[in-house]
Amino acid sequence: MNRATTAGNATIAGTAAAATISKAGEAGAPANLTDYERTRARFSWSDARALLDGLPGGRGLNIAHEAVDRHAAGPRAGTVALRCLDRAGAVTELTYAELAAESARFANALRALGVGRGERVFSLLGRVPELYATALGTLKNTSVFSPLFPAFGPEPIAERLRLGGGRALVTSPELYERKVAPIRAELPDLAHVLLVGAAPDDPGPAGTIPYRAVTEAVAPLFEIPPTDPEDMALLHFTSGTTGRPKGAVHVHEAVVAHHATAAYALDLRAGDVFWCTADPGWVTGTSYGIVAPLTHGATLLVDAAEFEAARWYRTLEEQRVTVWYTAPTALRMLMRHGTGPARARDLSALRFVASVGEPLNPEVVVWGAEALGRPVHDNWWQTETGAIMIGNFAAMDIRPGSMGRPLPGIEAALLERGADGRALVTPGGHVRVIDEPGRDGELALAPGWPSMFRGYLDDPGRYAASFAGGWYLTGDIARRDEDGYYWFVARADDVIESAGHLVGPFEVESVLMEHPAVAEAGVIGKPDPIAGEIVKAFVTLRPGHRPDEALRRELVAFGRRRLASLAPKEIVFEPHLPHTRSGKVMRRLLKARELGLPEGDVSTLEETP
Repeated sequence: MNRATTAGNATIAGTAAAATISKAGEAGAPANLTDYERTRARFSWSDARALLDGLPGGRGLNIAHEAVDRHAAGPRAGTVALRCLDRAGAVTELTYAELAAESARFANALRALGVGRGERVFSLLGRVPELYATALGTLKNTSVFSPLFPAFGPEPIAERLRLGGGRALVTSPELYERKVAPIRAELPDLAHVLLVGAAPDDPGPAGTIPYRAVTEAVAPLFEIPPTDPEDMALLHFTSGTTGRPKGAVHVHEAVVAHHATAAYALDLRAGDVFWCTADPGWVTGTSYGIVAPLTHGATLLVDAAEFEAARWYRTLEEQRVTVWYTAPTALRMLMRHGTGPARARDLSALRFVASVGEPLNPEVVVWGAEALGRPVHDNWWQTETGAIMIGNFAAMDIRPGSMGRPLPGIEAALLERGADGRALVTPGGHVRVIDEPGRDGELALAPGWPSMFRGYLDDPGRYAASFAGGWYLTGDIARRDEDGYYWFVARADDVIESAGHLVGPFEVESVLMEHPAVAEAGVIGKPDPIAGEIVKAFVTLRPGHRPDEALRRELVAFGRRRLASLAPKEIVFEPHLPHTRSGKVMRRLLKARELGLPEGDVSTLEETP
């Protein structure tokens, strides 16, 4: 029996757990989604759109208005919208009224600089208040916001600014000197660089302007121009295994999906203290780290520091976080230390925990219930989808290891695959949908949800190739059980073909993580003259375990007992697996290093601890 089928029969008692979570909510409020089938049957995107205000006077739909201005004009004006912790732990708070004013100042600054509708404004900042004012002010001005990771090197920054036609960049003096100044001459279209943290009267490097010099010289009021829902709003770059990054285009209509999916998949509501640990340089850090919580009138918690277990637990406790959205890698790092550190903290405010970035191992779901008092709810989506598509909901059973079920308004299917692992498309453009449960297929989505990307910037051919037979092709292989839960198997590019068997790396990694010595694993296929490929695992150990030959043999035997012929033939110890900044283990980088091949695009590789 395959791993996913076995895991599919094990559930955390979601009915009881959900009741406990509901009773912990505001005034005993039930979960936002209590009857999945009924909600799906009645749901429409037009009804979801009606929950938002739209611009006054019927002038269209603008993300920033829905996130900030409508609250600033109403009873939530004095509610804390943004609570920022700096690296030393000092707190800066902005109410909805204050965030509306700060973002209005930035919109006016852009207008004064001549940056207009549809022009691209990039950010290269840590998690500081000005980042959020920049994002929202850009959207108010009907310009396009594109975030960059502060850890990018000069070349990835230059490449994205060139591809995106960056007109303005907001960054810090330190990041400018180290990462932008060396490539500034290569960017003739970059007209304006605003430096956050520079004194207003500091002339700074040539060709730069102090952020405060322009924002303090303009009014804190701004009338958002008419905004068509299909106007371009966000530009998110994703990295390919090789080649240039892809610029996924999203529009203002996406806010409808941000709002609805946050309610259903994250159980988010007004009054929540919401902590999304994703950097805004990643799509999660924008969709759910800026837009979605603000549309609900929640307080968005932001921490400028990087991961540190004791600090994170202290933050959850002291800030009384109610909804927490984080990455599997962070949870696995917390899990290395057992349940004790979490149980030593008062986490009673925590109502809902969710994870995204890569598939969530079943062991982490169970650990969450034991350590945090709340199971971890996995969900699935992509940069291209713009919002959560499949999730585990507050009032439903969790099947550890499953992505969950499609969100209301989302139609998912599995398609027959060809020899390359991708959906089999006939010359006439037709595909075959797999109806029976338990079979692997390429996960596909029926287009039409509001946050679906509208194109890859300046690459219509690549965009067209993402669709076939009326479906968006995700490139992920999954299976569906008899109750409609979806289970991730692998990226099509990651599938291992060994002695006639197709092996999903995630399945093997999850089994290895059941061993008490294993904190994390990355699995690849290694070429073999007889089997075609053999399964090779790179393993990170928990504290207190020695990476010796005896443990290696023990892990090999453990894998054979659980996976039989699909078990890894080789296991090596790797204290620092390569991850993307969104938390995914970079299997293709492990494989490139194993085979001595070019590493390709590593711009999103996180820094080694």
